[in-house]
Amino acid sequence: MMNDLNVLNTTEFDLTDAAVDRVATLIKSEDGNVFRVAVLGGGCSGFQYEFSIVDAIEDDDKVITRQSSDGDEVQIAVDTMSLEFLNGSQLDYVQELIGSYFQVSNPNATASCGCGTSFAI
Repeated sequence: MMNDLNVLNTTEFDLTDAAVDRVATLIKSEDGNVFRVAVLGGGCSGFQYEFSIVDAIEDDDKVITRQSSDGDEVQIAVDTMSLEFLNGSQLDYVQELIGSYFQVSNPNATASCGCGTSFAI
């Protein structure tokens, strides 16, 4: 059972409707129940984003629950350490001619690499 302290506030981290719909599609096709967003050390700018489908919510996760345009409820988990780097950010799913990808708009990043998957603070 999740208490109010574990609920992720959308001012801390949010998702666009396109990202929620893509997450719902991924959860349906993968073996898992929760979409995890994490920040790890590494990448060409110092930190990198990691996205994964996992089975369960961890004790130190904050969780946001959203409903896709198809009516599916999705849970997005961010661990408290990663949330420090993501505070105020928004996750989008972008579809362009060159491909489709998740994109984080992070006001805390002072620099990012050309591919947009790593950043510096």
